[in-house]
Amino acid sequence: MAMVSMAVSLPTLTHPTLRRVNRCSGMAFATVNKETASLGVKVTEGEGNLPKVVLTSAGGSEAEIYLFGGCITSWKIPNGKDLLFVRPDAVFNKKKPISGGIPHCFPQFGPGPIQQHGFARNLDWSIVDSENVEGNPIITLELKDGTYSRSMWDFSFQALYKVTLKTKSISTELTIINTDDKPFSFSTALHTYFRASVTGASVSGLKGCKTLNKDPDPKNPLEGKEERDLVNFPGFVDCVYLDAPDELRLDNGLGDIISIKNTNWSDAVLWNPHLQMEACYRDFVCVENAKIGITQLEPKQSWIASQHVSIE
Repeated sequence: MAMVSMAVSLPTLTHPTLRRVNRCSGMAFATVNKETASLGVKVTEGEGNLPKVVLTSAGGSEAEIYLFGGCITSWKIPNGKDLLFVRPDAVFNKKKPISGGIPHCFPQFGPGPIQQHGFARNLDWSIVDSENVEGNPIITLELKDGTYSRSMWDFSFQALYKVTLKTKSISTELTIINTDDKPFSFSTALHTYFRASVTGASVSGLKGCKTLNKDPDPKNPLEGKEERDLVNFPGFVDCVYLDAPDELRLDNGLGDIISIKNTNWSDAVLWNPHLQMEACYRDFVCVENAKIGITQLEPKQSWIASQHVSIE
């Protein structure tokens, strides 16, 4: 897998309508004044009294982002339908990651030398910028290293996550910056849960991709090639698609066709746990943009990837 890095100057993001508040005990909070709220950005209290950001576009769409994990938990299009899914076993007590929506996997995707899917989904992100462009709210979150992250991954880094909400789309841009004086390597993914009818859901655009199929043995994935025009979810599915195209299309089986475009997310993952989660597997599928191969960054270099999800 090719390594991708770009040298950039480290950004400093500020905004006159945002005020940064106490950063202590691993917590990061922000308050907004009336001007910021008019931008379609509101910080409020969510489940478990955790702070969340509510984005509202002029076109009537809405998104919710929890600062814990930097997790987008809801994306409602103007008719009120939520196209993301949060599992019924999700907890909002900071004892485990939020199970659903769009969680982060960084600096490790899947199992490995540190905790499953890394630590970015277990930490509080902070707000560093917000704006509104033609009725479309944009917010940027930040995560930096600390005692918890360094206990398992001893590097200094900065992660910036920009979320843009439009009437029929939600876009994200993830930037990983090496702020250390030594190189580091990582893998990453956006573990997106889409609301779906699993028996009717299918994904197009993957035909011809090299596959690493983790069914039946996750520890010894089988290499292969995708021959299907439409990939569905007949049972347990956990499959990596290497060098995936820059657009996939999800038919969620509920009457919606969702375009999932990306830049620099080189791979894709399809997942549904089937009977391992009998209470909810019928109601969602995961279609994930990922960077499975190891990306190495030299000091002061960065890696950037974007995702654009839209409804037709």
